Parts: sequence; structure tokens; C-alpha cells
Amino acid sequence: MARIPAAERRAALVEAAIRVVARDGIGHATTRAIVTEAGMSLASFHYAFESRDELIDELIRTVVAREQQAVVPDRIEGGTLRDILEAGLFRYLDHLRADPDRELAMLELTHYALRSPDRHPLAVMQYARYAELAAEALGVAATMTGVRWCEPVDHVARMLVAFTDGMTTTWLVERDDDAARRVARAAADALSRMAEPA
Repeated sequence: MARIPAAERRAALVEAAIRVVARDGIGHATTRAIVTEAGMSLASFHYAFESRDELIDELIRTVVAREQQAVVPDRIEGGTLRDILEAGLFRYLDHLRADPDRELAMLELTHYALRSPDRHPLAVMQYARYAELAAEALGVAATMTGVRWCEPVDHVARMLVAFTDGMTTTWLVERDDDAARRVARAAADALSRMAEPA
């Protein structure tokens, strides 16, 4: 492989790791399997990462950062809070459908982190970031529609994360778009009732 900058090499290895974890599971995501998927040598891997664990940490951070693109609400002219929440949940579903392997890999990595005491902080970081992104999106949606949340926004954000978690896992199992949209509508209904005019 031609010499490429470390940042590009790291990114290519992260993408390869996502594919391996999604296809074969974390147990088969060895350093050798990842470099083979990336078309690199083991030496190239060690030029970019000190260890497989460092790569897994970077993989989780990368995928969580991408989730941000799917949760920022769009302005809907004349739209109610419920409309904006539903549109955001539909957009999240589109994000999920566009790359189910990424979400499958994230589920696998979350379970891996939960089972490994030294990696557990990564799962905590992952869900803290999900809650933070949800709170940001809910704050923007409230401002757009002139409402205020009746409960602290971080409580509402945790409910939104729980809805999206359930929708994600169920969709990955069933691949039923209509059922997922019904869940999204129910979530938008429930969450919008937790706000009142400002």
C-alpha cells in the first residue's frame, strides 16, 4: 500500500473495523482481520494504532459523532413540535436504513464495552453523547416552535434515546419500515405532550 498520512490510515482502519464487526462480530474483529479488510499490512496497523483496543475506542467515537448528523432538527414552516419530532425520528430511521451495518456494529460494540470492565467507560461515554445530542435537538425544536419542556430537557432526552434504541433494535431484527414509523409517530406524540407553550 502506498504511504498515506496517519489520519487517513486510521480512518480507513476504522471503516474496515466497522465492516468486520458488523459482518462477523467483535470476537472475529482481530487486528489481522481488520487489516485484511482494509487491504493493509500489520505494520500499517501499528503505524496508526498502538493496539486493537485503541482502534475500538476510536471506532466508537467515530460512529457516535456520525449520529449527530441524523438528529439535528429541520425547520418545518408552520410545523408543530410534534411535526418536528416526527420528522427528526423519520430522518433517524432513514439514517439507520442507509447503513444498518454501522448500527449493528455499534450494538455489538456497546455489548462488548458493557462486558469488559476496562472498556465500560466507552459505553457510558457513548450513551452520554447520545443523551447530549438528543437534548440539543430537543432544545432547538422547542425554540423553533415556541414551547418549553415541562420536565428538565435531559430527562426528555433520555426518553428520546430510549425510543430510538428500541426502534433501532426492533428494526434491525424485523426490517419493517412501517412498524418503525408507527413507533416514531408514537414517540413524537408522547414527547410532544411533555411540552407547553412558552
